[in-house]
Amino acid sequence: MSEHSLLVNLSALIKKPTGISVYARNLLPELQTLEPTIISSQPFSRFNHHSIPFNLTPEYGFKGHVRRLWWLQNSLPKLYQQLGSRLIFSPLPEAPIYSNCRVIVTVHDLIPLRFPRLLSPLTNYFRYFVPQILRQAVHIICDSDSTALDLENFYQISRSKITTIPLAYDQENFTCQDPLTKPSEERYFIYIGRQDAYKNLERLIDAFSCVGHKTDTQLWFVGPQDRRYTPNLMAQVKALKLVNRVRFLDYVTYTELPHLLRGALALTFPSLWEGFGLPALEAMACGTPVIASNLSSLPEVVGDAAILIDPYNVDELADAMGMLAKDNQLREELSGKGIEHVKSFSWQKTGRQTVDVINRFL
Repeated sequence: MSEHSLLVNLSALIKKPTGISVYARNLLPELQTLEPTIISSQPFSRFNHHSIPFNLTPEYGFKGHVRRLWWLQNSLPKLYQQLGSRLIFSPLPEAPIYSNCRVIVTVHDLIPLRFPRLLSPLTNYFRYFVPQILRQAVHIICDSDSTALDLENFYQISRSKITTIPLAYDQENFTCQDPLTKPSEERYFIYIGRQDAYKNLERLIDAFSCVGHKTDTQLWFVGPQDRRYTPNLMAQVKALKLVNRVRFLDYVTYTELPHLLRGALALTFPSLWEGFGLPALEAMACGTPVIASNLSSLPEVVGDAAILIDPYNVDELADAMGMLAKDNQLREELSGKGIEHVKSFSWQKTGRQTVDVINRFL
């Protein structure tokens, strides 16, 4: 095989480790056995590396996405030919179309189709580009059986072309032991993630209003604010007279996140749909109880180690929060179940399974 038989497309990789960047970076140690060439603007030691322009990533907003798509269609196929490559692995559904490049892509979710927005570039991308990419791909990896089913239903992709490989968590960063940090005296529920409409945060605030006025608890939002939705959430908090009980912490560093999780009463994750739901796994690894939706992939991820609720039912969510605010024994029980449950997830396992799939097509 050529020295550059396998190309790993990391053109969308960003410096702050969220979502796809977490996934891609944690696969690399196992992918190293395949001696791939990494395509990225960021250097990677111990790998063959081909440098590309730095301004192709989501950090550069809409222009970054447009530049990356242009690069994918025009520059990547030429590079594939020049290097004598046999396969491209892309950790998201992006790849050259109408080319002779053989690709394996990972699809994390079909949220843009489940919750379409009028004139949204992302919705249109999933409507018109992704179907062609998936038809052309030699194989598709996805994070959950829920997403695999979506691929079948939305795109009529044969199940034989799809392999489900669950995600995992950083076992060194997310642990239930934190001897160096003094426990917080504040009692708070925590939400981690984007503040997008499908995350169901308005109902979460409504549910908390039923609990927050009756207990000494708070609700903390951790994740980047969104100018389309966050102002509405803040206005809702003000209208419900919860300003002193709800915090918007914005983005916190990767090393800070476990400390916040360990101090929380529970992770509240009432999302209307998730391709996987990594925060739920990370919370359980920290010994933090989880309240999660009973929809999409979340039952796959949490098993019987969390409280599952109907995310459309505010009272059900409020009841779960109220129970965990008052019942120490229930919190301890869920903490123990979560710690045990996450032992079946590891990035080594995810990486090995991914390597097995790639090897079938090299």
